[in-house]
Amino acid sequence: MIQTTRRLAVGLIVLIVVTVISGADTVSGVFKPLPAGQLHVVALGDSVTSGSNCNCSAFPQMYGDQLQDRDGATVAVANLGVGGLDSSGLLQTLNQPNSSTQVDTAAANVVLLTIGANDFGDHHDDVTSGQCTADCVSDEFEQLTVNLGKILGRIHALRNNQPTTILVTGYWNVFEDGDVAARQYPASGLQASDQLTLRTNGAIAAAAAADDATYVDIYTPFKDSSNITSLLAADGDHPNAAGHALIASVLLAATPNPLPKSHQGG
Repeated sequence: MIQTTRRLAVGLIVLIVVTVISGADTVSGVFKPLPAGQLHVVALGDSVTSGSNCNCSAFPQMYGDQLQDRDGATVAVANLGVGGLDSSGLLQTLNQPNSSTQVDTAAANVVLLTIGANDFGDHHDDVTSGQCTADCVSDEFEQLTVNLGKILGRIHALRNNQPTTILVTGYWNVFEDGDVAARQYPASGLQASDQLTLRTNGAIAAAAAADDATYVDIYTPFKDSSNITSLLAADGDHPNAAGHALIASVLLAATPNPLPKSHQGG
């Protein structure tokens, strides 16, 4: 009985400690410096990040491989992209105490962020039919702007303000593009979708600039390609292997060379 009572007492103490730590708005106890010469890349975002409908190695892993070849450092990649995720959902995930997202982000000296397109999903048909003006998504833009600031701030908090390279991408289109879009939507819908994309990219770029993160333009290299359809999966909504390779190469070009020594652990 005495031994059992002692075990119960110890168990209660452990439970209290764990509860306090789990409920705290910090993961400072999770943060661990990486070994010298090692890089940890975390990719946060939606179905573009996760590689939906590609059946290929998505751009985060391609980027990690290229970064390893360029810098000669061991690079570990955690692709945390989730299909259908919007900015509110990502923020909620980043705020979930001691979640895998928090743990991986806390250890990431390079963060890739692609989020925002799904914030306008409820207006897809209105936009692609050409019926939606800027006013019909004004509330979504306001919320996206607020969320982006909080997401970037949360990343810094999880990193304990350690030096972190944050690369924030825009989109070539928030909805379908290429031959698929041309077959399904009128010219007014294609124009409205393009205008929404440019406005979304502007909001993302502004949020990145306000946070001193790096905005990475995906729109221009996709639109400047000889045939954007050749960069898209069959659904016209996600990149194929060639599209992911293009995103990875653009991200690598935007990555400091060399990365600051403090990013490489040690």
